[in-house]
Amino acid sequence: MSSRRFFLSSLAGAAAGLGFGARPRGAAPRFRARESSVLASLRAGDSATLSLLRRSAAPCFVPAQAPPPLAQRFADLRRHFVFEYYPWYHADPWFHWDQWDRRPPDDIAANHVPRLGPYDSRSRAVIEQHARWIAESGVGAVNLSWWGPDSAEDRLVHLLMDVMRDHDLKVSFHLEPYADDHGQRWLSDVLYLLREYGERRSFDSLLLLRDEQGRVGPLFKGFRTIVPPRGTDCHGVTRPTSDYTPDESYARQHEALRNILRGSFDRITLLSDSLDITRVARGGWDGIAIYDNFVEPHQYVAGAQQASAAGLVFSFNVNPGFDVIEPRVIDDPACYGPTPFAPPSETLDWSRAAERERAAQLAESRISEALRTTLQAQTNVELANVRRGFFLVYVNSWNEWHEGHAFEPMKDAGSLSAAERRIGYHNPERGDYRLHFLRESLRPILELPRAPLAVRAA
Repeated sequence: MSSRRFFLSSLAGAAAGLGFGARPRGAAPRFRARESSVLASLRAGDSATLSLLRRSAAPCFVPAQAPPPLAQRFADLRRHFVFEYYPWYHADPWFHWDQWDRRPPDDIAANHVPRLGPYDSRSRAVIEQHARWIAESGVGAVNLSWWGPDSAEDRLVHLLMDVMRDHDLKVSFHLEPYADDHGQRWLSDVLYLLREYGERRSFDSLLLLRDEQGRVGPLFKGFRTIVPPRGTDCHGVTRPTSDYTPDESYARQHEALRNILRGSFDRITLLSDSLDITRVARGGWDGIAIYDNFVEPHQYVAGAQQASAAGLVFSFNVNPGFDVIEPRVIDDPACYGPTPFAPPSETLDWSRAAERERAAQLAESRISEALRTTLQAQTNVELANVRRGFFLVYVNSWNEWHEGHAFEPMKDAGSLSAAERRIGYHNPERGDYRLHFLRESLRPILELPRAPLAVRAA
């Protein structure tokens, strides 16, 4: 691999000279609509995304030839399993736990109470516990939700990387829609992350993904990267999409980024969260990494086949489904619809312990199906990932508590306080069941010895 000399002063100038301005210092206001590329496309009735998802019956054929086991192909295999990680929770004052009119500490913006309670992401003790649990699970990296230079999440990165490094975990980033022009800042943001959290730390913690041929380079994923230029709401009113970025803009930034970094890495991998394969290719992305848990495992193969036909790599996540917290005050009831529980099920009576256990069993089934399906697609010699020596599985998520798909341990039902029981949380009998199930599912893939998780003693 080549030397990683970035010439810090020249990078900012290179970005500015190409017309992609650097982010001004100072905290940015939070972008209101944290809606993925896939969801934005579906709301707009995008035919490409709709067509792909309707091809859900596409068979995952098994070719006569199979590649060697993953552990033989990738010496750093655990680094290819990456938890989505959210460093955005505060306790003094409350932030995120109080979303949608919740009143912490007993009443929080989640359907499950975490094992650690409504914690502060800035606490070293909290990060230490997270790192221990993640390392014990077999997963080898985390993917940080990042909201722009000098945001609260950005200011936490060095501490978080210090702790993750001490537990032999690596860190990558997914770039969030922190401002309307976030897409125009993609180049300067990626260079900032490489400079601040790569070079200035001598690359001690940044995830540098190694492909099957031994080529090494950083990995960045965008959230809400490809959205329609305009949208029509349920009242029939059409408006421009405020954070629309033309595909040509991403393509120019990607070309500039690769030119700047040529000679510094063997490769750099840039992933979009969109299923509009034509626009992903036009934007110069290397591939797709789908965040949304409503994209069901039986739809992964169609996406993998379309991405492969366009020469793009793909990553479909492992997830337990959805159990989303809903707003208590609806601003526009005519346009509002609750997010259904996933995997699909008949109505669950959360007041009954047996129903909470049934929900946990459904989540385990989704984890198993998602892992099996993404592995089948990513190890299929007829598809792009094997041809390009690429393998990557995001686990969604470590701690996105609002959407109800956290693998971070929750409290056992019997440990809930009287006040928490009155609120009606969905905690099952064993709050660490997801992490335990994931560990046991990854163990034969990673060829790890059987060992108990230490979660229950934590």
